[in-house]
Amino acid sequence: MSASVNHLEERTKDPSELLGHILPSAIALALMLRHKKMAAWLRAEFEGYQDRDQTPPYRRDLPGHIVARSPQYGWIPAPVNETQKKEFGHLDVIDDAKSMEKVCLTSRKGDGNRVLLTQDDMAVLQQQINLSAELAINLSRDVYSRLLRTVRGTVYLWTQELMARGLSGDHNHYSQDERALVTDLDDPERFWRRAMEEVDDLPVADVKPAGFFERVFGRAS
Repeated sequence: MSASVNHLEERTKDPSELLGHILPSAIALALMLRHKKMAAWLRAEFEGYQDRDQTPPYRRDLPGHIVARSPQYGWIPAPVNETQKKEFGHLDVIDDAKSMEKVCLTSRKGDGNRVLLTQDDMAVLQQQINLSAELAINLSRDVYSRLLRTVRGTVYLWTQELMARGLSGDHNHYSQDERALVTDLDDPERFWRRAMEEVDDLPVADVKPAGFFERVFGRAS
């Protein structure tokens, strides 16, 4: 398998390239470089996290709106106060990149994705607001989009550093000397922390809403 750091970096900036398609190439590159930590992080982003406690901070306590299911009107804002919003109106996201990307592709600005509260939280909040309806957190498209841009930004920053160390062009393998040049770059936390801080300034692509034909024929697949 041939890997190009340059091409991978360019793909992070290309809005026609889905993150779900970029990550497998990034995983392959990480394995070729013997970057085990980076490969594990990339795979977790691609496949989703099994344990909420292991999710990085850019996936934790993401803000949302609490909504209730009305038999007449569907999902409507729940009658919660500010304290209840702070306690229950946030979510740790463990979903894989493709699932989050699909939310962005199939949603318009202002739309999002509903996630039911856990049974325990729902029971507590239902009692507090004297409501028996199902309760959920609605995470906006913008929240998912920022998370995805943070992941893209991490890959972008990693590839930038690799190129700065001289690892440019196509490679079918990397020599021991080449791998030694970038051993210290096997540090995903270093890059995702930078991406969290710089996400608004990085030249990585955002996820554009899918057009009619893309929704029909499944660009997100």
